[in-house]
Amino acid sequence: MTTTPTAEDLIVLGKITSVHGVRGEVKIYSFTDPIDNLLDYPHWTLKRDAEVKQVEMLSGRLQGKVLVAKLKGLDDREVARTFAGFDICVPRALLPDLAEDEFYWYQLEGLKVIDQLGQLLGKIDHLLETGANDVMVVKPCADSLDDRERLLPYTAQCVLKVDLAAGEMQVDWDADF
Repeated sequence: MTTTPTAEDLIVLGKITSVHGVRGEVKIYSFTDPIDNLLDYPHWTLKRDAEVKQVEMLSGRLQGKVLVAKLKGLDDREVARTFAGFDICVPRALLPDLAEDEFYWYQLEGLKVIDQLGQLLGKIDHLLETGANDVMVVKPCADSLDDRERLLPYTAQCVLKVDLAAGEMQVDWDADF
């Protein structure tokens, strides 16, 4: 018996952006690195607002900076168009284990960010990919130093320690970035 994963168990790995061709293929923006890693997961949970669909990817390929995928039972361009805007999710249990000092973004979101003086700067709201390095968006929270939003680089110079069990990250935010 297959069980449908709960929303808390799902990780967004990409998004269907539009149709491709006339046979019902879809274009996908992948959040994985490298982007074609998304093709390693043939069973997807698609989510858009309250709508949820289970689909199977039959084939996929890298085309430029996007992926093109063929989904089982999706053979019509106009029907495929209705899939645009769906997030592509997989159960977090399927993600590969990382090295001890590596983290998935979802693991960092919500961590308290503390500077070297022990001051609470806020919590990580989300991360951005900028090309040079990832950036953490730290928003103020209860008991934070002030009400400023901070953009901190996710680099070894800035991030000194990540403690997932404690829900904290220590940073050197005065470092010369």
